[in-house]
Amino acid sequence: MSDTRSNSDRPAGRRPKRVLVLGATGTIGQAATRAVLGGGHDVTCFVRQTAGPRGVLDPDRTRALLDGATLRFGDVTNTASLRDDGFCGDRFDVLVSCLASRDGSPGGAWAIDYQANLDALNAAKEAGVAHIVLLSAICVQKPRLAFQRAKLAAEQALIESGVTYTIVRPTAFFKSLSGQIDRVKRGKPFMVFGDGSLTACKPISDQDLGAYLSACIEDTSRHNRVLPIGGPGPAITPMEQGEHLFTLLGRPPTFKHVPVGLLDTIAWSLGAMGRVVPALADKAEFARIGRYYATESMLVLDPKTGRYDEAATPSTGTDTLFDFYAKVLAGEASVERGEHSVF
Repeated sequence: MSDTRSNSDRPAGRRPKRVLVLGATGTIGQAATRAVLGGGHDVTCFVRQTAGPRGVLDPDRTRALLDGATLRFGDVTNTASLRDDGFCGDRFDVLVSCLASRDGSPGGAWAIDYQANLDALNAAKEAGVAHIVLLSAICVQKPRLAFQRAKLAAEQALIESGVTYTIVRPTAFFKSLSGQIDRVKRGKPFMVFGDGSLTACKPISDQDLGAYLSACIEDTSRHNRVLPIGGPGPAITPMEQGEHLFTLLGRPPTFKHVPVGLLDTIAWSLGAMGRVVPALADKAEFARIGRYYATESMLVLDPKTGRYDEAATPSTGTDTLFDFYAKVLAGEASVERGEHSVF
């Protein structure tokens, strides 16, 4: 089943590429799709009949979100559907995969971050795809969690495939750093782990990341490379995030300092109980994810020193996290946080 739409904004004098996008209904996937369309390419998105967090997007809403693209419906976790409903025997020049498990659970990570991407790689080779742009994550530099290992396995399979690749490892996303806006508006303190300066990141917006992913299609200097990327400006700590949020609200800052050891205790306890009650095993992984982000910076890791390096972390775009905070407070933007969050 497909819904073909034309792209009237295609620049003249340049041959458009046929691009298949996976994971197009996520916030980053939407931004990437818009950017690829804006680049004048012929875009097809392979999506579920009901997509988005908790399946809130029906086909009509998906069409509105991805206006200008051809939509094909099916299941990316089903190899036959991916081949028959997604690629449909057509030839594509480029595959852009923004696939990612929603909650980071081990089962979801290996099914989506690894297996679905591996199946897409194999189908892409059959379809004559010459270049694959894969969205990964900067945290795979120090893999301690299931979803990080799954992403690394997908990266390695792509690198070894013989297909031209671009692997993009972005830093923190705005939505993952905006979960406390509502609680602070309600008069509660901003929560930080330790002293609030254990970690730092260079947050990147969906729009800037989407533009970066799109540019990888034609920028040959980005081919056959693994590319970390952050947003503009200096790295910021959780303490600085909280201080700026209170400044925007015109209130003196108040913080609640949470010991990192508390997360260790929670993760250990849930892990022990998970051996008896399997449903608790995923909750233990969520606690480990929270602990990881509480103690590890989303910056380039220097393998020689084992330290995170702000200066070595490239920047792109113009959107800043603090501008986004201001837009959320003004009602001009919203935060879609998915199905799992730390706070």
